[in-house]
Amino acid sequence: MKTLFKQPLQNKLFIPFITAGDPHGDATIDLAVALQEAGASAIELGIPYSDPVADGPVIQKASSRALKNGMNIVKAMKLVPEMRKKGVNIPIILFTYYNPVLQLEQESFFALLRENTIDGLLIPDIPFEESTELRQKCQEHSISFISLVAPTSSSRIKMIAESAEGFVYCVSSLGVTGVRKNFDNSITSFLDEVKQYSNVPVVVGFGVSSKEQVEELSSICDGVVVGSALVREIERLQTSLLNESTRIKAIEEFREFAQTFGFENERKEYV
Repeated sequence: MKTLFKQPLQNKLFIPFITAGDPHGDATIDLAVALQEAGASAIELGIPYSDPVADGPVIQKASSRALKNGMNIVKAMKLVPEMRKKGVNIPIILFTYYNPVLQLEQESFFALLRENTIDGLLIPDIPFEESTELRQKCQEHSISFISLVAPTSSSRIKMIAESAEGFVYCVSSLGVTGVRKNFDNSITSFLDEVKQYSNVPVVVGFGVSSKEQVEELSSICDGVVVGSALVREIERLQTSLLNESTRIKAIEEFREFAQTFGFENERKEYV
């Protein structure tokens, strides 16, 4: 299995999420470059899906925009080598629901992951207990299978955290993804329990949307996933991103927004 990050970590991890093909493929490539420049440690590349049960309205709309533009899981994976050509050398984690994987069939799917230099896989609608075969396939292909763990995981926290690869993705609160103003008071004890069993970085996602929240969480975790806040900014800039004459300026605006999370001076080296 390939290690995603150097151990021990020198800085906190910044793992942004963007939807492949939103607002189009070329923009996705440029957005990935901008995120690396803004201090991203890795990128979650979301596959647009018609029924994204774990996602809130912001990312649902992004999926809808990308699907209308003809994006699919195969086209999304093929964006990654183009990102590499433009200098993206941080890990790329594919975030997809299981149905697109099922349609491709596992052998074809994993061949495409390797062919397109994808480092990690996250499938939110597969319970840990049903992921054994996928985790084995990931190990065979040197891909990190990222596990989700939630406060409601209860007695399963130990099992999930001990088996985690790459990093363990801790869901900050119940419900779908989306911008939140506050986190539940129980998050500290939840993360402490996960850290007790995990041998990989413990990262928090679902609702992290400001530098203040990043600072609030930094003392109790190894990093954060930021999704909806970034996707909402892409939505704001979509008209400019679709226009070649204004795309460069829009990418600069997006990079500046990503830098507001405070990671621009904390680039991590990819192993």
